[in-house]
Amino acid sequence: MKVRIAENIRYHRHRLELTQGELAAMLCGKTSLVSNYENGYSTPDIYTLCKLAKIFDITLDELVEWSDDY
Repeated sequence: MKVRIAENIRYHRHRLELTQGELAAMLCGKTSLVSNYENGYSTPDIYTLCKLAKIFDITLDELVEWSDDY
């Protein structure tokens, strides 16, 4: 199973037409935080993942592309 969190954050940010800075402000962080998430340099903690899912209006499973199917 491949987790595609970085790609999904970038996709949904673009879908909502948000800049990295705007999304970072919603997360109370710096623009570099979102950049690091999108480039795969770091992974959001569970609290941030939940916040991102809420901002994007998707489920946590959709954000991380988790599936029980292997």
